[in-house]
Amino acid sequence: MSINTSQPASSAAVADPSAVVQKQLDAYNKHDLNAFLATYSDRVLLYRIPGTTPVISGKQQLGEFYRTSRFNLPNLHAELLHRTVVGSKVVDHERISGLRPQPVEAVAAYVVNEGLIESVWLFYPE
Repeated sequence: MSINTSQPASSAAVADPSAVVQKQLDAYNKHDLNAFLATYSDRVLLYRIPGTTPVISGKQQLGEFYRTSRFNLPNLHAELLHRTVVGSKVVDHERISGLRPQPVEAVAAYVVNEGLIESVWLFYPE
């Protein structure tokens, strides 16, 4: 008798850093706060470069920010222009519409650990 010890495909896909970040991006574009937050660690830290101190600490603060300052914008949408994955790090180059009159390009660098985003570094052109 053999025992199947492999993970189901869905669990393996969620553990893949690129799949976790894609799930986060999909939830962002749907303005689905619960699905968005489900991709983050409770202790997530978010940085806006060149700053070295987190601008957001923890999932609760992240949720409040996105609820009141992002997902309330009806035209908010991020278009993925390029993605690079190196181990547990995922770097997305995006074009974000709905924040300002003209789209803004940004780079988001994610660190994924145990299937959850634990830190994010955001780079904006200005």
